[in-house]
Amino acid sequence: MALWQPHLHNDAGKKYLGIVQALEADIYAGRIRPGDRLPSQRAIAEALEVDLTTVTRAFNEARRRGLVEGNKGSGSYIRDSVQQQLTSNKLALLDLSMNNPPQPPQANLQQRVPEGIAGLIADERRMLQLHYQDSAGNPVDREAARFWLQRKAQHVDVDHILIASGAQSALYGVCKHLLPSGGIMLTPEYTYPGLKAVARQLNMTLLPVDCDESGIHPDALAQLCRDNEAKVLYLIPAIDNPTTVTMPLDRRQALIEVAEQYALNIIEDDPYSSLQTHPVPAFVELMPARTWHIATLSKCATPALRVAFVIAPDKQALLSLADILRATSLMAPPLMCALVTRWIYDGTLDDIAQAIREENKQRQRLVADLLSDYTFNADQDGHHIWLQMPRHWRADDFAREAQSQGVSIVAARDFAIASKPLEAVRVSLGLAVDKGALNQAISILQGLLEQTKVAERTVI
Repeated sequence: MALWQPHLHNDAGKKYLGIVQALEADIYAGRIRPGDRLPSQRAIAEALEVDLTTVTRAFNEARRRGLVEGNKGSGSYIRDSVQQQLTSNKLALLDLSMNNPPQPPQANLQQRVPEGIAGLIADERRMLQLHYQDSAGNPVDREAARFWLQRKAQHVDVDHILIASGAQSALYGVCKHLLPSGGIMLTPEYTYPGLKAVARQLNMTLLPVDCDESGIHPDALAQLCRDNEAKVLYLIPAIDNPTTVTMPLDRRQALIEVAEQYALNIIEDDPYSSLQTHPVPAFVELMPARTWHIATLSKCATPALRVAFVIAPDKQALLSLADILRATSLMAPPLMCALVTRWIYDGTLDDIAQAIREENKQRQRLVADLLSDYTFNADQDGHHIWLQMPRHWRADDFAREAQSQGVSIVAARDFAIASKPLEAVRVSLGLAVDKGALNQAISILQGLLEQTKVAERTVI
């Protein structure tokens, strides 16, 4: 029978709630279990250097939540039914599988979205933007996109910019343009699952390129170009999904030399660089004649906008992409495009991105503290980590066990192009409703990682 080690949850605000939330987190993580006895209230007060009344208030709240039971004189215990109760309550809160950005209060989207839309429909001039649009986008919105994209591509021409209904739609269209009847596409050995879905639809073959700590290895890329007829390379050079790697400038320049030598087109999927404190020059700036740049707002604002900007190598290529999108999604949502245009010019989009960036940093610090004994890759500005498994865990088993305890994560297999994936999982930090929920979820994962003997499982 374990005895709880008292501590405070740092994000609780009030000390008595910090005690309760710390207790909940330790129950989630399996550090204390049903039937375990709690220290006396006086002992907890002394350990935490707080008033006894604070601890009494915490115990009352813990009883109200159904966490503890016991009577004066006999001590307090973790209730027998508490894990089942907590699991049923937490399932909707602890999804770490979707790579959504966090929505901190400072982003104020709950107020900004309805107020922004109300302002648009109240303006008769703006209403003209809400009709059917050209499949490349309304000229007013494309000019706003050019203004926003100048930080990545300083001299981009508006005739090279298209607005799509999300990055996935844009990626499908670009792939279909570059490989109309199937073909070979090169990609990192761990890649965005959305690309794998596009490959299945378009009968494309994905070939993995070996990577190191700086991303795709130039020599490996050159060898594949020599051995195959591949003319397209897909990559996420900034805060890669799933590995979190950001390619340094010298690696980008080395890859460009290979691309120029073998006439290789690059699809630069760029969801995350707008969140980076110190972004590296984009491929579209370094090699505009061979780069298709896709910049979604889903990761630096909200997926609800369904707006992505595409920079094409030239005007004719853009018109070809527009034809493909006309046959699939027709156009980006006019209302959301008009809202984004307003947010670009009045600075709201940058304010939202800044709020998300700061929230990401806080969540990354929380995770780094809880998982300090384990190996993982992370970027302080991003909202996911790439967690390596200890030797006694297989990634697939770990993900299933986490799911059984109410935490959804994604094993390396879902990202792998190679036949034998690494023992790693992607853990996304943004969808947890707040840092308290994230703390609970990571505490569960920490508890699983601490298990030196994997629980027996039924083999079917």
